Amino acid sequence: MRAVIQRVSKASVTIDGKINAQIGWGLLVLLGIEDADKEEDIEWLSGKIVNLRIFDDAEGVMNESVKDRDGDIILVSQFTLHAATKKGNRPSYIRASKPDVAIPLYEKMIAQLTTDLGKPIGTGIFGADMKVELLNDGPVTIVVDTKAKE
Repeated sequence: MRAVIQRVSKASVTIDGKINAQIGWGLLVLLGIEDADKEEDIEWLSGKIVNLRIFDDAEGVMNESVKDRDGDIILVSQFTLHAATKKGNRPSYIRASKPDVAIPLYEKMIAQLTTDLGKPIGTGIFGADMKVELLNDGPVTIVVDTKAKE
């Protein structure tokens, strides 16, 4: 699994002209799923997302997590995070899982994040044409890949 985690002042996901999810302060997470992903990836990544210390404490040091600050999360599936761009100019998405594999894993990630955060999260709709708006706070953007735990 590959995630782009963005600290936001506000974010929303709109589908067919209607807001599907909207948050104020928290995290917007774009999630790419590949066939090699397992439940262990979900558990590890969810724990990393909710406990990542990227919010300022009272001294202005990034020392608090979204969970510490009672922030919100929006999770959006994004197969293009697994784009292969080595050859030519047209990205290949061969590593991105097809819906029959990706949808159950996406749904498990939603459930895991909800459990780990201690409250419901906002989401997009898998496979939908979504309009994602955000005000990146900082900006702070972190990329995490469960296959390359750095």
